[in-house]
Amino acid sequence: MTDGTIRLRVVNPNTTRAMTDLVGRSARAVAGPGVHVDAVQPTTGPASIESHYEEALAAVGVLEQVRLGEADGVDAYVVACFGDPGLDAARELARGPVLGVAEAAFHAATMVARRFSVVTTLGRTVGRAHELLDRYGFAGACAAVHACDIPVLALEDPASGALERVTAACRAAVEADDVDAVVLGCAGMAAFTDRISAAVGVPVVDGVAAATTFATALVRAGLRTSTRSEYAPPPSKPVAGVLGGFAIAPTPVLTAVTLA
Repeated sequence: MTDGTIRLRVVNPNTTRAMTDLVGRSARAVAGPGVHVDAVQPTTGPASIESHYEEALAAVGVLEQVRLGEADGVDAYVVACFGDPGLDAARELARGPVLGVAEAAFHAATMVARRFSVVTTLGRTVGRAHELLDRYGFAGACAAVHACDIPVLALEDPASGALERVTAACRAAVEADDVDAVVLGCAGMAAFTDRISAAVGVPVVDGVAAATTFATALVRAGLRTSTRSEYAPPPSKPVAGVLGGFAIAPTPVLTAVTLA
């Protein structure tokens, strides 16, 4: 943090520029004064993330952008994909807090409602959402996870009817699950939040906005990821092949100096 300005890097783990611009706008809308938002994407990786294979590839791109951010003096990061790819590894690299949008969205939903449901994109991603709910401790607060079977890249295509379909899925979730809030299970749905909330009558949580708000609050509170144990910097060792550039440099050893 320089001159009181918080530098927040929002990492879109896929390589679609329109999606990067979208999550950047969503973060800036809630960041407030004194926060500089930098929205970036990897130089290599999948155009969207809709499988475990693509998530594994995208995690490398997240680490690439965090490494670059550390060199640039970034204060905090948001990983803007609902699978939270590479989140644990990114926390080992970053000096400041790193938040995933799924984790942040679940926290936010429980702050404004007793029970919530998740509306995500493709049916094949439902299992990952349940896995994260279990891991983060929110399975008991989530009534259900619903898929509206819209590909990620179709969310910004007006011809896809994405807004109408996601809204219908959220309305059906509120009625069928008897929940007080809905979490949108894709960062690409961020632009829909206000319109869906007005249409269905309950809080609708976008993880990009939630993670941005929480990340900046943590920086202001002077809190960062603990390095005592699991999130300590990774050990230095050789890394072979195309990932050789990701090897961790040895930590300089400080020696005592005797003053004459």
